[in-house]
Amino acid sequence: MDKSLEKQLALWLKSRKAACGPFLLLSVALGLFAGLLLIGQAWLLARMLSAVVMQGETIQALGAEIAALLGLIIARAIVAWARERVSFEAGRRLRTELRAAVLNHLSALGPAFIKGKPLGSWGAVVLEQIEDLHDFYARYLPQLSLAALIPLVILACVFPLNWAAGLILLGTAPLIPLFMILVGMGAADANRKHFAALSRLSGHFMDRLRGIVTLRLFDRAEAEGRAIEKASDEFRSRTMAVLRMAFLSSAVLEFFAAVSLALVAVYFGFSYLGHLDFGHYGQSISLFTGLFVLMLAPEFYQPLRDMGTHYHAKAQAVAAAEALSELLAIDTDTQQGKQPLPHHLDIEARDLCIYSHQGALIAGPLSFSVRQGERLAIVGPSGAGKSSLLHALLGFLPCKGTLTVGGMPFTELDMGQWRGAVAWLGQEPHLFHGSIRDNIAMGRALGDEQIQQLLAKAQIADFVAGSADGLSHAIAEGGGGVSVGQAQRLALARALAGQPQVFLLDEPGASLDVDSERKVMESIMRESEGLSLVMVSHRLEALTQLDRVLVMDGGAIVESGTAIELANANGLFADLLSESGLARSLDIPMCDGELRS
Repeated sequence: MDKSLEKQLALWLKSRKAACGPFLLLSVALGLFAGLLLIGQAWLLARMLSAVVMQGETIQALGAEIAALLGLIIARAIVAWARERVSFEAGRRLRTELRAAVLNHLSALGPAFIKGKPLGSWGAVVLEQIEDLHDFYARYLPQLSLAALIPLVILACVFPLNWAAGLILLGTAPLIPLFMILVGMGAADANRKHFAALSRLSGHFMDRLRGIVTLRLFDRAEAEGRAIEKASDEFRSRTMAVLRMAFLSSAVLEFFAAVSLALVAVYFGFSYLGHLDFGHYGQSISLFTGLFVLMLAPEFYQPLRDMGTHYHAKAQAVAAAEALSELLAIDTDTQQGKQPLPHHLDIEARDLCIYSHQGALIAGPLSFSVRQGERLAIVGPSGAGKSSLLHALLGFLPCKGTLTVGGMPFTELDMGQWRGAVAWLGQEPHLFHGSIRDNIAMGRALGDEQIQQLLAKAQIADFVAGSADGLSHAIAEGGGGVSVGQAQRLALARALAGQPQVFLLDEPGASLDVDSERKVMESIMRESEGLSLVMVSHRLEALTQLDRVLVMDGGAIVESGTAIELANANGLFADLLSESGLARSLDIPMCDGELRS
């Protein structure tokens, strides 16, 4: 990974700590307090041992010191427990806040963007990668502060007693972070490759799992199994590379900590033997000083060692932050307005240009209007920008130009209210794992009688009544347990549950058989009576039921009018009719084989 990019990602990670800032400060404060308790514990223990060895004190005479020592040990244990809880809470709050931000951002980006990646890859981002940020905030960031504070406090206690021991500690301290950096240089890159392999494996496995029936029908199950095995082996290799890096860094830290401790021990050993006579300010070196410094020496290096232990958490977080920061940096151009919906929901666009989230022009400039109660069809060849126009009307794609609803600028609308007023029905409705009741209500407080009424409106009540479980009929993830036509009608019932004022339909009958399509369209036409409706369609049979038709090609509106007017205009619409063979099947007056109005 490029060093400048790694620094940017580290800064991005630190910029997100506002969600858990107070807990990070409290964690550092508790860690520092635990360090002070440890210094007091070492002072008492050194004083007691010196008194017993040098002054011949009995255990009974040291009762107060022993009680104080036990109190310090208990207090230190309580503080350590409290710090662990506070650190966990810091990581939990950060993960909760960041996961909500990612989900809200994905919601703002819309379904067109989400479909650009396999579901398994999104699952890895939302679950695995955010989880891998926990230790960075819960452990690494607090330890980064403690690695500076606790050694300074210990040096402040050691230097007044023996400057030579203080210099040894001060001189050897930089070795640990220095070699930690050298060993961990490739850790972020190894973790990034690990996350990339995990994302690929998650998406690959999810797609194959969802298509297992098709794979078995075409005798591809074994071949895909081998492909998953290969991807799993790659992920195993990436995981082991990360673990090797972590174990190597731990071994290096332990080695240099042990060497540093040995230097302190050798200095005091030779001092007591009389071979060294410096560092104790011209006074005789006492047993208390040696014991106290030697007890503090391991604790001097411990925060540095802990930081080294948690250094892989930083590398892991930096690798995870790459995908998360890129996602959150995408400009959603989300509508942040708070204005309530107008009374009349007339839709009007003037020179409207629709862009992708990467800034590429998808369609435009477009000028059209949909009056309240009007039914509008949008037709055209594939890739003309029809579905993108619907996504723009839902606020899922960035736009420039003028777009108003009821005379109010679209950017000023409360998007939650607007989307709540819209019934959306696409080509492939998504049903969730659960009962029919769950899939219709979607968290709304709907009684069974209300749900039955919605099912009747969508012409699916007979199927539910014929099921032994009724509204409790189980639906598997992705609509398993019902046919495609039944799934579409259940999705229509769910859309009607919100009492919509506007219908936005993206080829609702594209994947249905003739009978299912007829039932769906009958229900839509009946329930949208008096309401605005915009329907994208490749099928031209039902266009005579709609008030007006927009014909799109190459991201522009090339024709507009009623089906009869456009059929007689000898333009693209007439060509589409001719190609589909529907010119005579539509209810359009004919004269001598020619279409006429």
